[in-house]
Amino acid sequence: MEKLEELLEWGGTKKDVTCLVLGGIALLASLLGWDPLPFDLAWVAIILCGVPIVLEAVIGLVTAFDIKADVLVSLALIASVCIGEDFAAGEVAFIMQLGALLEDLTVAKARAGIERLVHLTPRTARVVGESGEEIVPAEKVRVGQQLRVLPGETIPVDGVITSGQTSINQAVMTGESLPVDKGVGDEVASGTVNQFGAFTMTATKVGEDSAIQRMIRLVRSADAGKAKIVRLADRWATWIVVIALSAAALTWLVTGEIIRAVTILVVFCPCALVLATPTAIMAAIGNATRHGFLVREGDALERLAQVKKVTFDKTGTLTFGTPQVVAVEPVAGGPSRDDLYAWTAWTEAGSEHPLGKAVLRGWREETGGTAAPAEDFQMRPGRGVLATTAGHRVAAGSPKLLEELGIPLPPAVLAAAEVHLQKGCTVIYCAVDGQAAGFLALSDTLRPQAADTIRRTREAGVEPVLLTGDNEKAARHMAGALAIGEVRWACLPEDKLAYIDACQQQGAPVCMIGDGINDAPALKKAQVGIAMGGVGSDIAVDAADIALVSDDIFQLPHLLWLAKRMMVTIRCNMTFSMALNFVAILLAMGGILNPVVGALVHNAGSVLVIINSAFLLQWHRKT
Repeated sequence: MEKLEELLEWGGTKKDVTCLVLGGIALLASLLGWDPLPFDLAWVAIILCGVPIVLEAVIGLVTAFDIKADVLVSLALIASVCIGEDFAAGEVAFIMQLGALLEDLTVAKARAGIERLVHLTPRTARVVGESGEEIVPAEKVRVGQQLRVLPGETIPVDGVITSGQTSINQAVMTGESLPVDKGVGDEVASGTVNQFGAFTMTATKVGEDSAIQRMIRLVRSADAGKAKIVRLADRWATWIVVIALSAAALTWLVTGEIIRAVTILVVFCPCALVLATPTAIMAAIGNATRHGFLVREGDALERLAQVKKVTFDKTGTLTFGTPQVVAVEPVAGGPSRDDLYAWTAWTEAGSEHPLGKAVLRGWREETGGTAAPAEDFQMRPGRGVLATTAGHRVAAGSPKLLEELGIPLPPAVLAAAEVHLQKGCTVIYCAVDGQAAGFLALSDTLRPQAADTIRRTREAGVEPVLLTGDNEKAARHMAGALAIGEVRWACLPEDKLAYIDACQQQGAPVCMIGDGINDAPALKKAQVGIAMGGVGSDIAVDAADIALVSDDIFQLPHLLWLAKRMMVTIRCNMTFSMALNFVAILLAMGGILNPVVGALVHNAGSVLVIINSAFLLQWHRKT
């Protein structure tokens, strides 16, 4: 049996293109009567294309009593050969293998998302003991041990900060676009990155209990739980086999002519039925590619046609994922707006913090100027920065920074800042020469066509949902701006996974669109996962069924409509092919068709199915 499976893998599952080409050439030569060998050249097609089909049918019946379309094809092949109709047998084998090849071309390459996640797992940890710091393998860290984490290092296990201030890049877990300031008593997760300050922490969850290991398990479990769509021809195979065998046996008993019975088996071979789905899928994939979608899973569009909800991650999907200055508000009687903006930007020039870089970038874009050199630059992790700029001592950062410097924030400044905080903005408070000077508000910005995309998604009969790791204020503001009715905030990977699983358990298949590593489990679990291929992480792309190459979500509604149209085409193809089969079987029972003519009729049906599917290549919904 192992030898048979190896042969099956070579000839059946992998669908050797060379064998298909040689079989086609041999059939053409046989049809034209070219006979340089002592046997019919159609035998080349029978051996190269037919034997793998017979082997697959036998193995399926013996090992699992699995009746698929290849069972009927095998019966027709064997019967045709027995009565000497070699060309009919070779032709049926060739058409079936052509359909199988088209299906294989729609199957994605092997994915490596889990392996990429494993590579993110921290290798070592810096354990603080009585004799000082010792670097040990991360898997040897025990709960309760003290660890030291330096700037730029990945946090090896989950824990709580016991001393120090820092900013943590939590994108791997929450997808948040900005680092989060952390101090004593705050929790930190494994796999996240310490950006600025060194700190000491107590390990609380280690090994398989750590956050990064939980995510790996989530991805694996989500992938294992995703059902694959069964080929429709195989789904109906049992009934097709029963009908074909019954009709053939009855015809033989009534007429006594075995050739009529064999013809019935040949004309009832599901050639056009097998081509109905893969040709439509390939044409739809070609259409999707032209609109910026790389379809990585062969049945992804079939599954997409069934979705009831589309869940969007916010950062990097509906937004650009980079903070921008949206407001500069000085205090009354303080520096002018332009001075406040310039001095803050020059102070932030020495910072590596994404907010500081955003302030400097925004000032340069607005003024076209060059930052003046700052003196005595200081960075206080988790708080902000200080420097002497243009003869003034400037501080920019959180309220805690100004509090440490003994600089009170006027109620008017706090009230004005609260307006922006309610919109989900991040606020940088500024002080000049020991006095509060105002603030800068920064926010992630919506993609220009995001609102129109949400509207057209709803028109396609799919409900948009916002799932984000951002805070409640930012999430609600974004959902309101886009008219999204359902929104979930502060979502960890397991939260997104749980939401999608709950929806699908209730009969509402979900399409997930995301870009970050934290979206990988949800992309795997969803009925269909779509990753932002440009700004998205490699792990998100690996976990998804479809990648959006250009990061332009404007084409998403087209993809939804295309999937529905593809399913209409498949149903039309299948209805036509089945009708053709029943007409042909009646003609075969009456002796009007012989096996060769029956095979040619099937060829004509297959060609019509391919032509109908080809219309999907240029299809676009009229608005």
